[in-house]
Amino acid sequence: MFWDNVAGVYDLFVNIYNKKTHKELREKINSMIKNTDEILECACGTGMLTVGMAQRCKHIIATDFSMKMLKMAKKKCDKYKNIEFANANIMQLDCEADRFDKVVAANVIHLLDNPNEALRQMMRVCKTNGEIIIPTYMNRKDKGNNNNFSKAVGKAGADFKRQFTFETYKQFFEEMDISDVKYTYIDGRVPCAVAVIVKH
Repeated sequence: MFWDNVAGVYDLFVNIYNKKTHKELREKINSMIKNTDEILECACGTGMLTVGMAQRCKHIIATDFSMKMLKMAKKKCDKYKNIEFANANIMQLDCEADRFDKVVAANVIHLLDNPNEALRQMMRVCKTNGEIIIPTYMNRKDKGNNNNFSKAVGKAGADFKRQFTFETYKQFFEEMDISDVKYTYIDGRVPCAVAVIVKH
């Protein structure tokens, strides 16, 4: 699997190539976390966001489809005792309904064949008035062509199902009739947009 193969070098992208974007993204996500929060993190990767959320929340279950990514995240988060790690598929979340205050799924929506089902799953396990937080890379430029990094990663084997600009990212949620969404745009070499959905 592509994500198993790149697990060992993924943090070079996070901490060096796209450092500015990820620093601001971590600050944004951390600012949303309360010390009473029960959190489900889908597609936690190597734990880029997990560390900061664990420092602030009551409890977090961090999941990923890639076992090697999970292994990296566990190592990074070893000193935090309020984290559980689990191998899981965002399309089939094995959690009871209305359990979590926040559900976080970073940089995975654009990789899914059926993102609608993933959103249904996240909505199902989130509490009423809870938040579904979905940061996603903007891998298309405003003119419509892919940025250079996305081209390179795509050629290496990352199977992007969608290529977003900030405007098409907003349209993506509008087309699914999700209206109560707040957006934050984070600029950088590979920009990121954060969509925050309140479950009613």
